[in-house]
Amino acid sequence: MIKWINKYKNRITAFSGILIALGFILKTFGYAAAADYALILATLIAVVPIAYKAYLALRMKAFSIELLVTIAVIGALFIREYTESSVVTFLFLFGDFLEARTLEKTRSSLRSLVDMAPQEATILEGDVQTVVPVEEVSVGDRLLIKPGGKIPVDGIIVKGQAAINEAAVTGESVPANKTVDAKVFSGTLVDEGYIEMIAEKVGDDTTFAKIIELVEEAQESKSKAERFLDAFANFYTPAIVALSVIVYLWTRDLHLAITFLVIACPGALVIGAPVSNVAGIGNGAKHGVLVKGGEVMDRFSKVDTLVFDKTGTLTKGRPEVTDIHVTGDIGRDELLRLTAAAERISEHHLGQTIVKYAYQQGLETPTAPTDPEVIKGHGLKATVAGRRLIAGNRKLMAQSGILISESAESYAIAREKTGNTVVFVAIDGTLAGLFSIADQIREDAPQALAEMRRDGIKQIIMLTGDNQHTAEAVAEQLKLDAFHAELLPEDKVRFVKQLQADGAIVAMAGDGINDAPAIATADIGLAMGEGGTDISMETADVVLMADKLLQFSHAYSLSKATMRNMKQNITIAVAVVIVLLAGVLMGSVHLASGMFIHEASILAVILNAMRLIGFKRKKSVAAS
Repeated sequence: MIKWINKYKNRITAFSGILIALGFILKTFGYAAAADYALILATLIAVVPIAYKAYLALRMKAFSIELLVTIAVIGALFIREYTESSVVTFLFLFGDFLEARTLEKTRSSLRSLVDMAPQEATILEGDVQTVVPVEEVSVGDRLLIKPGGKIPVDGIIVKGQAAINEAAVTGESVPANKTVDAKVFSGTLVDEGYIEMIAEKVGDDTTFAKIIELVEEAQESKSKAERFLDAFANFYTPAIVALSVIVYLWTRDLHLAITFLVIACPGALVIGAPVSNVAGIGNGAKHGVLVKGGEVMDRFSKVDTLVFDKTGTLTKGRPEVTDIHVTGDIGRDELLRLTAAAERISEHHLGQTIVKYAYQQGLETPTAPTDPEVIKGHGLKATVAGRRLIAGNRKLMAQSGILISESAESYAIAREKTGNTVVFVAIDGTLAGLFSIADQIREDAPQALAEMRRDGIKQIIMLTGDNQHTAEAVAEQLKLDAFHAELLPEDKVRFVKQLQADGAIVAMAGDGINDAPAIATADIGLAMGEGGTDISMETADVVLMADKLLQFSHAYSLSKATMRNMKQNITIAVAVVIVLLAGVLMGSVHLASGMFIHEASILAVILNAMRLIGFKRKKSVAAS
């Protein structure tokens, strides 16, 4: 039954409208009886889908808007107000039609995402090219993507180079130039060039598939305001029925009681909050920001304190080795070769930077290290080619009994004051050398932080595992309110909890596994998506897919705009109901005109929410 009604609902609405028009024409030419029959038929046809939805709601022990309309229509037929009964049912269905159409537009971001999903892939086996459905691609397959082609799965480039439009994933339409060893993502487009890649993530594991899943879940997730309004409607509807009965008993005017019943429908009130939520989340998805639901949007709008990790969050996360200082008997290249071999087990940015640098220098690392031990927040220990190697910070050296000479310490401090991070390396119990590694602050960081301060952020704090001098250099350059260096993951969690205990509403931004506990602890956890790990993305409430802090600024101002929009919609809905009810009781608002204004209020809140689809943050020039 419900499938049949949904399928023919638009035709029912149109046919009802035609019958109403026919009734008015017949009445104009003096055929009153025929006009009444046309209007009664229009009412009976149009009331079917309304009454059936009311019946389904009653079965679920819920009092719906459709129930109020059904009762009112039956009453109007009883008192022979055929014009009003037919117009009310038609306007309700027509309003439902317009509501569905406009709501569909608010979901356009998700629909466009789904439409971007690749359908086919070209698998390479030797010189043979085979086009297959994307579902048939397996991890390890070698794929060919030509100019204009969509990248079907996540993977790594093994041959060729290309300018790749990653707007589907990051929200950034400027093509990114990528070559061998670069990661590429499903759903992105090769504008120019040609690449061959190895599939690493396929099917539902791809970044693009996760984005669609997250946005779908987010748009279905309800904010506190929505949950309150849902609960309110369950009490409000029976209360209106009871008040209508009281109005009838008091006035003995059945027409007035029926009009009161219809006018008090909380349609705009019920739809106002969720449509703002859907539109806001859709805007975020279009700009590469995944906000995981209405409740997250609500909490995010109240954040007053930002906490950042340093490497990969405030900085680009692409550090480079700037110097290798040898302090022992071992040569520079051998020191680099052994250290890179040990760091192959590390997922930390600094360790991977040393591995990459050794590769760029053309050095072959020994076989995989044995007895590896990663000490979170400090470094690692491993045996490489029969030699015991320790690489990490001062604390790890002290814990391991490694002496740092005065000259080595002076060198390290001098490098740190210029913004470098120093990795100490000991071999067989003696300090062998120091690696200086520098990471650049993100170009958009000053502007993004300035915009967020303007929008209501009271304090910005950096928590990092890096050394004091490097952290201080970054904090001074970005004019942060505070910073804390040389922290372990549990230290970051403790700082976040302390801020919360002091009354702050905290958003924590990070990109690594070591940031995941603090991200989960904060009121709002934010992950840098493209460079971040799966763990930090899954833990976070908000994910920035393009690794740009200006996206963070957009997400924060969007959350505030969404909550403002939601409050505007609730105000519009309540104001219209109050004015209409007052008009009914004063005799100036009738059933048909009241229903028209009621439906217009629903469209008003939807159109107001749709403004969020085109929302753009106000840009600000960062303080110099």
